Amino acid sequence: MTASEVLSELAPAAALSPDLPAWDRELSGKLLMAPMAGVSDAAYRLMARSGGAALAYSEMVSCAGLHYGEKSWELVDPDPAEPEIAVQLFGSKPELFRESAERVAARLGDRLALLDINMACPVPKVTRKGEGSALLEDPGLAAGIVRACREGAPGVPVTVKIRRGRYMGQEVAPEFARAMEAAGAAAVAVHGRFATQMYHGEADWGAVARVVDAVDIPVIASGDVLSHDAARRALSETGAAAVMVARGTYGNPWVFSGHVPTPVEKIAAFECHVRLLEATGAHLKRARSLAGWYFKGMPDAARWRNAAMSCVTAEEFLAVAAEVRAALGS
Repeated sequence: MTASEVLSELAPAAALSPDLPAWDRELSGKLLMAPMAGVSDAAYRLMARSGGAALAYSEMVSCAGLHYGEKSWELVDPDPAEPEIAVQLFGSKPELFRESAERVAARLGDRLALLDINMACPVPKVTRKGEGSALLEDPGLAAGIVRACREGAPGVPVTVKIRRGRYMGQEVAPEFARAMEAAGAAAVAVHGRFATQMYHGEADWGAVARVVDAVDIPVIASGDVLSHDAARRALSETGAAAVMVARGTYGNPWVFSGHVPTPVEKIAAFECHVRLLEATGAHLKRARSLAGWYFKGMPDAARWRNAAMSCVTAEEFLAVAAEVRAALGS
């Protein structure tokens, strides 16, 4: 089956929609699916859009990878079932950003909603190359990267994702966001942690609010948006135009709509997700993580998670789902 056929056949049983409306370029009040390394492939994006996400992002894509090889393009190309996607790029060389922006825009055409520049990733293997959150220390270079992307893809909105700052206690987000706005960024997403915090501690939504006060472009709130209620609170408390949801999507494509799924709907969603992995050509081992997320909170969840860890084929994963459904019925 194609991904569209999978959604048509399986999404309704999971209280998800097989119809994916086109992105209207309006951020106000929208809930977006964040870029997540190793997670946000085409199947994951389709589940999020089916659950109500207004837009879904690719995994972060290396500009150097796009320049030197073909494999990175697998992260860029949308599935035919996707109306459009946002593509997040990372790197540190403006000339490679310009080239990548031009090539991505030419390849995706109208299906490219926007280009996002990662200036938030805290992982040392990224920052030691001057990429990700390391750019927070060099606003001049970061502004040059924004301008390069705009030059490479005229007419495509260019946005940036940042953190409060790189080091604890050194908040640079408001001033940095002003520099990105001056360089032509169409919006800025703010994760309310310092890079050195990684994902520990609590995100400070006050940092998002301070960026909202500092710039005139739309601001997207990020960090600790783990439920639909949290997303709505983030909009209200920060004044942000939109919210980006990352870990809150794990096993929960309904986070965007606020629907509270039944256990049976969660099983149906897992089955749909597995079939989408198959339809989009993704590695089926990804379903091992999905099983842990979708089965969380169910009776004997550890048992089902362990059973999924030995699965290889789609049919094996679906057999575990059938066992979970039978156990619930008993």
